[in-house]
Order: sequence, then structure tokens, then C-alpha cells
Amino acid sequence: MPDINDFARIGMEVTAEAGRLLLERFHTEFTISHKGTVNLVTDVDLAAEELIVSTIRKAFPDHCILAEERHSQNRGKGIVWVIDPLDGTTNYAHGYPVFSVSIGLEIEGEVEWGAVFDPTRNELFSARRGFGATCNGIPLGVSQTPSLGASLLATGFPYDIQTDSRNNLDNFCAFAVRTQGIRRAGSAAIDLCYVAAGRFDGFWELKLNPWDCAAGSLIVKEAGGTVTNFSGRPASIYEREIVASNGLIHAEMLDVLTKIRDSKSEIRD
Repeated sequence: MPDINDFARIGMEVTAEAGRLLLERFHTEFTISHKGTVNLVTDVDLAAEELIVSTIRKAFPDHCILAEERHSQNRGKGIVWVIDPLDGTTNYAHGYPVFSVSIGLEIEGEVEWGAVFDPTRNELFSARRGFGATCNGIPLGVSQTPSLGASLLATGFPYDIQTDSRNNLDNFCAFAVRTQGIRRAGSAAIDLCYVAAGRFDGFWELKLNPWDCAAGSLIVKEAGGTVTNFSGRPASIYEREIVASNGLIHAEMLDVLTKIRDSKSEIRD
């Protein structure tokens, strides 16, 4: 088995270093460009990714990289670093202080370690498979909220919300009348960490990429939570849909999602 302790040490260091870079550049002048109508990228995204990738390649030249912007390689069954250098780019570009760095480490198809750093709150979440999850070294645990009606959820919306009917608005409306509230922070990585920390009771989203949820999914599971796809099967970071919860409300969340999916199928039929 590879030395995950060594990998995690480097990973934690570069996650925090990239977060400090984001914070230093926040509210300064930077270049913003578009990858789509509402999908932004800044030169800060690119600088943070370059910092992370160069550090990992120097330390582990044989490892693969799967990153959001410019440095992805073909994914294999070896050791893959799954990197989002700036999760919450739209927030960042507008000066809204909710964004993060997310790095997950996949070995032979299994996410073994992950970290998410929120530099504006100086919170470094991390987990290693089988060893629990922490925030700034303090163990995390999911909430004990027993029912959907008593829950606070989080979600997000895909970048093609304006052009594709599968845009999560139907799910949002269904949950809005069944819960105490829904929050939409704009960083899936932070949302997942907040489920792990018991600040949210559940989270769902669709059309995510691997770098959005690799670290956060592991952190939820290691904090005692449940992570599946919309059908209730174990989630894959490559599947593009996710439901994460404290476990106690998971069946109710899946039931809502299933009813929405079935109602749309009936309309098409």
C-alpha cells in the first residue's frame, strides 16, 4: 500500500497554501473570463491550480492529476489527485466570501484522503478513509436531526440552468415546502463539509464534476454520514449526482427525489 501519510502531509500543506493565495488575491484586480454563459474562470483559479499541481508533481512525479482547469491527465487506476483550485469562482468574482480549495486523493478507484480549505473562515476540513474526519484537527460528526421536516438542507444549481430543464429547480421547490430551510452557498465542497460538521443535515446536487465532491464526499462519510446517488446506490464522484446526509433523513430525501423523477417520467409518457 502506498504511504498515504506522506501523501496527506503534502496534500494538507498545499491545500492551505493555495487557500492563502486565494485570500491574498481576493478583492484585488484579477482577470475574469467565461467558459460558458454563467461559468467563470479567473486568473486566480489558474494560479492556484498551477501552485497545487507543480507541488504535487515535484513530490510525486508518477501520480496522475485530474483538475478543473488545465492540468488533467487521463484517469487511470493508479494514484490520482482530484483538484478544484477554487470552488466557488462565481462567488469569488463577485466579492462574495464563500469559496474553497478542494483536493481529493484517489487510489485504485477509491478516494482515500481529502481536504477542503475555506480561507475566509480559516477552516481546514480533512478526512482519511477509515480514520474519521476533522476540522482544524477537531473531530467532526454529522447532526442528529431525525426528520426531513426539522432539517436544514443545502443545494446548488448547474451552469446550464438557463438552457436545460434538468436544472434542479423542481427538486428545490419540492424540498422547500418539506424542510425548515434550504441554503445555496455556491461551493459544493463547503456544503458537503457543513453536512459533515452538522451545520447542514443534508445536501443534494446534480451535474457535479469529480473535483467538486471528491474530498467532501469522503469527509461526510468519515463524519458518520451517508452519501449516495439519487437512486440510493453508493455514490461515485464520476456519476454527476449526489445526496449526502446525516443518515437519519436520507430515506426521506431519496423519497422526494424519486417522486419528482417519477412525476417527470409520467409527463413524458
